[in-house]
Amino acid sequence: MKTVYLLRHAKSSWDDSSLSDKQRPLGERGLRDAPAMGARFNARDEQLERVLSSPALRAHTTAKLFCEACGFPSQDIVVEPDLYFSGSGSIQDLILEQDDRVRSLMLVFHNPDITYFANSIDYDVRLDNVPTCGLVRLDSDIAQWRDWSHDNTIFDYFDYPKNESGEVVRG
Repeated sequence: MKTVYLLRHAKSSWDDSSLSDKQRPLGERGLRDAPAMGARFNARDEQLERVLSSPALRAHTTAKLFCEACGFPSQDIVVEPDLYFSGSGSIQDLILEQDDRVRSLMLVFHNPDITYFANSIDYDVRLDNVPTCGLVRLDSDIAQWRDWSHDNTIFDYFDYPKNESGEVVRG
């Protein structure tokens, strides 16, 4: 079994218009939501073995805060340029090239790519929008990442910061 987690970056700040898109930091809400979602993930006893993040500051900071809250060493986060608005083909390529010893992979990146990618997995599940700091879990009954495909992967759940109950939305 292989698991892919898709995490959208937390809410960013637009306070400094002189910053490039990649340099935008998290806003106050984002600084609260990322560790809260990591703690919620940890409370479900889920584990991460590899985390890849977009190079954008807001995504990398989200990854760090989330990982610190769930016990994954933030220094082990890998910055992956292909997660910065490269499209779903690049996302799938990243999944296919993972080391087979890794069973759970988290990708931290951006909309619209994350919503498009999540919706390409299971046509019975439709997400209008993965909100900031939204988390999608996908499961695939495979032994090797190179065998991962949309056809052998199922949508397990979706969670997001404003989900008051904390109960995940199952596919």
